[in-house]
Amino acid sequence: MRAATLAAPGVARVDEAAVPEPRADEVLVRIEGCGVCASSLPVWQGREWFDYPLEPGAPGHEAWGTEVESGRRVALLHEQGFREYAAVPRDHVVALPDELGDAPFPGEALGCAMNILCRADVRPGQTVGIVGVGFLGALLVQLCTGAGAHVLAFSRRPFSLELARAFGAETPSAPEDESCDVVIECAGAQETLDVASHLCRVRGRLVIAGFHQDGPRTVDAQLWNWRGLDVLNAHERDAGIVLEGIRAAAQAVADVQLDPAPFYTHVLPLEELGQAFPLATDRPYGFIKALVTT
Repeated sequence: MRAATLAAPGVARVDEAAVPEPRADEVLVRIEGCGVCASSLPVWQGREWFDYPLEPGAPGHEAWGTEVESGRRVALLHEQGFREYAAVPRDHVVALPDELGDAPFPGEALGCAMNILCRADVRPGQTVGIVGVGFLGALLVQLCTGAGAHVLAFSRRPFSLELARAFGAETPSAPEDESCDVVIECAGAQETLDVASHLCRVRGRLVIAGFHQDGPRTVDAQLWNWRGLDVLNAHERDAGIVLEGIRAAAQAVADVQLDPAPFYTHVLPLEELGQAFPLATDRPYGFIKALVTT
């Protein structure tokens, strides 16, 4: 089989490797594709705490494919998705509904959006701010408008704002202080955290969904305290909850409550993984999400 390996910062290669033999508690999956997650950009760019080369297929964690034995299509909770085959624990695969056909399904990413929506407790009639409209923010715009909320979307990228408007959001030219009942911060940067904090009304809810992994952040504790904000970190670390989110996402797509297809803007073969990461870094006009297919 072919497997992509990050050999060094900014260097990806595709090698031949043996097809893994599944153990008694595992299933063999023929991987169809895997999403490229923005949280993987630091390992692509290089940080002193990473060791190279990575395991073949890492850091792909948004894979989907077909169980070899049963023939059913599945999403995986697995960390080595940039490869053709993977042996995955049986309880770490989610069967995909027939309604999805052969559509791509980066399950971990879609499940993340569903779990964030659940934690945010968005209700009809609320005003919800989405700060940062990449793939995650775009999904949440769609989910929150579908939940009956009035959505305000904020991004510095014109294409992202166009997309947000297409799915029912308003895109004010400037954030208005204390304008939202719920604010979901999706970009993982100091600036977006600051904007999100100021958008929250008194007794509002600030949901931190962005992945803040490049160093400490400062927070305006005086503002948080004065407004009595509820602050939630919406990152799930329990595998069972992550899998439940993937199941919920699969059903939402099957029920046409969620349509992620417009957000899969760039699809590349495994051999071009080294081009997919720069796309996710530079985010040219028209880019939302890159998928790598095998």
